[in-house]
Amino acid sequence: MNVRLIKFPRHTDKYGNLVPIEENRDAPFEIRRVYYIYGVEQGVRRGFHSHVDLEQVLICVSGSVKILVKTPEEEQEILLSDPQEGLYIGPMIWREMFDFSEDAVLLVLASDHYRVEDYIRDYGKYAEMVKNGRSEDGRYDR
Repeated sequence: MNVRLIKFPRHTDKYGNLVPIEENRDAPFEIRRVYYIYGVEQGVRRGFHSHVDLEQVLICVSGSVKILVKTPEEEQEILLSDPQEGLYIGPMIWREMFDFSEDAVLLVLASDHYRVEDYIRDYGKYAEMVKNGRSEDGRYDR
C-alpha cells in the first residue's frame, strides 16, 4: 500500500517547538494546496474517497484523529496525534477520517490544486479501477 508515516524535524528551545516542512524534502512532492479540517463533531466520519493522481500528507497539528486507508486487498487504521508526524497517502488509496478529538486540527498538504475529476467517491467504482489497473498512458481509466 502506498502509505507511510513521515517523521518531521523538530526544533525546540525556550520559545517552544517549531516543525518545518519543505516540499520535495519533508513532503515528497511539490505542495500546490494546503487546507485544514477542524470542528468535526463526535461520531462524524469524513473522506470516503480516493484520488486518481493526487498525493497528500495528513498532519494532526492539534488533538488526534484516526485514518482508515485501504485498497481492495488490505486496510490499515492509523492514529495521528503527534504534530511532528505526517501520513503520506499516495494515489489510488481509499481514505476515511474518524474519531476526531474535540480539539483536532487536521492539516493536509496536497500535490495539486483541487480538481473534482481526480476524486473517486464510489468505493465500488474505485475497487473496479484498482482491479483493472492502469491504462497505457500510466493513468487510471475513469
